[in-house]
Amino acid sequence: MSQPLIAELARQDPAGTVDILAPGWTAGLCQRLPGIGEVIASPFSHGELNLTQRWALAKQIAQHQYRQAYVLPNSFKSALIPWMAGIPRRIGYVGEWRYGLLNISCRLDKALRPRLVDRYFDLAQSSLPSSPHPRIESRKETVPSLKARLQLDHDANGVIVLCPGAEYGPAKRWPSRHFSSIAQHYLSRHYAVWIMGSAKDFEVGEEIRQLNAHQAVNLCGKTQLADAIDLMDCAEAVITNDSGLMHVAAALGRPTVAVFGSSSAAFTPPLSERARTVSLSLSCSPCFKRLCPLGHMDCLEQLLPEAVLAELTLLQNMIQRSGQPPTI
Repeated sequence: MSQPLIAELARQDPAGTVDILAPGWTAGLCQRLPGIGEVIASPFSHGELNLTQRWALAKQIAQHQYRQAYVLPNSFKSALIPWMAGIPRRIGYVGEWRYGLLNISCRLDKALRPRLVDRYFDLAQSSLPSSPHPRIESRKETVPSLKARLQLDHDANGVIVLCPGAEYGPAKRWPSRHFSSIAQHYLSRHYAVWIMGSAKDFEVGEEIRQLNAHQAVNLCGKTQLADAIDLMDCAEAVITNDSGLMHVAAALGRPTVAVFGSSSAAFTPPLSERARTVSLSLSCSPCFKRLCPLGHMDCLEQLLPEAVLAELTLLQNMIQRSGQPPTI
């Protein structure tokens, strides 16, 4: 979601790049974002203060003599290091006791800017009329060795990627049996089906694989984020929950259908001309809860695989009619 901001700041800066402070596990992703220079790993876990270590990191950052810092997370802790490092211009949105830590504080009109990508992009004060779509650049040269290491099928008609995880909670996860139906549809047509996600998604990946007689490949927890990006760029189509990998698929330009239940596509949609969302738009959704407050999960349980396949077919037909390059 920050990549359009990063690209715009890089365009405005004589050096042409922007350094980024981000959690270490995201380094592979950051290195594939156009406009990124140095990636500085943040060692702090969510909610951790650790002032001593923050001062030490800020001292290292101060040696770069940065002119300005853009603070994107809306927390007090995220604004500490730029302040400790003495960066002259510290820019971000008002929030969580950050007065003084930020010296250029912006106020957010959530109704005017419902999408997170636009909120970030506005911080650049760009002359462009709107935020461009995020982009990621994969490294195709890594794919042969990844396929060999993971024993992935080289002879299939194509690759379909399923992303059944959602970090926020079960109310964003389409049922395994629905993902399994999608997998079976493509397996019967001699496609390879790769299930992607983190180690936390391994069990749901195994459930989908077992429902398909172990024919799908469960890659959850077996790849680094950079590996997942490079492999996903091989996909003919991606079926996903509202998740981080949804945004990766969209930024790669893969044909993507994203399933929305408890969350809203108005806030964090997949941003690509090749992406579509599917939702039942029930009266109780979006509720933005981790668990269904009504106990039935109808927004996802009743959203059938046939609807997702129909949306993907429409998307693929649109791509074919537009004369865009092949997806593989």
